[in-house]
Amino acid sequence: MSGVDLAVELCGLRLRNPFVLAAGILGTTAPLLERVARAGMGAVTSKSCGPTPRAGHPNPTVIPCEGGLLNAVGLANPGAAAMVAILREARTRCAALGVPVIASVFGETAEAFGDVVRTLEAAAPDLYEVNISCPNVAAEFGRPFAADPAEAARVTAIVRAATRRPLIVKLSPNVSDIVAVGRAVVDAGADAINAINTVGPGMAIDIRARAPVLANKAGGLSGPAIKPVAVRCVYELSRALPVPIIGTGGVSSGEDAVEMIMAGATAVGVGSAFQYRGLDVPAALAEEMAAFMREQGFTGVAEMRGLAHD
Repeated sequence: MSGVDLAVELCGLRLRNPFVLAAGILGTTAPLLERVARAGMGAVTSKSCGPTPRAGHPNPTVIPCEGGLLNAVGLANPGAAAMVAILREARTRCAALGVPVIASVFGETAEAFGDVVRTLEAAAPDLYEVNISCPNVAAEFGRPFAADPAEAARVTAIVRAATRRPLIVKLSPNVSDIVAVGRAVVDAGADAINAINTVGPGMAIDIRARAPVLANKAGGLSGPAIKPVAVRCVYELSRALPVPIIGTGGVSSGEDAVEMIMAGATAVGVGSAFQYRGLDVPAALAEEMAAFMREQGFTGVAEMRGLAHD
């Protein structure tokens, strides 16, 4: 990237560029995480892991819709005990490339989050992402923890007590005041925030079959359609809170990533872009961002951060 430096610092760790693989995308095995790291990602996130194995929802679980994707995978995962070996191998493979590994965790109860993290400590991930915001299993687990500042803070405090590693808390846009939730988790010990998870849930109906397309009927909306919502959330959170923000939601180009950074993001989550642009999208995003920076006279990412603020 001649003439520009894309490196950023996230929770004390150096990322060669601001792009972070979003949880749930190609994060199921160590070889896949390594593949994404080799493709040029700055950091990678494993698929969200809970205390026990979950089969998830039956197919179809991911479908295209106007402006994005609807997904209702249902947090399928092998459980924390089995995830230890996956994360340990992934960290070894990715450390050789200088790429940090983020372990995403969830729980049916606040206490379960702590149990999962205590189990995964044996794998020594670089950071944890606390997924308190998945909308796809709300009918099973009740209202997402991200819907209430007090509950969000309680989960964060429990996880904070279980590890000294940096904590990223992933927030939902489906709330009336995302800054209040963000402030609560930071006060409880979060080191960074990921904004946002999917929007919705939403639904698509096959008018000839006269039935919902997703087996789960409803699912979270991701992709380009949610980028304006994500940008607004990043903007509000970064103005109010003293921690780094990972801006996630609909980033499909290098200039989309610049928009997130100018809204105040330190790093940028990438997920649905793999669906649209293939496995080589990290390198493409990095080159597109670098081209914009050269055109506009920026030499480092930090020079662009928060420029859209008043």
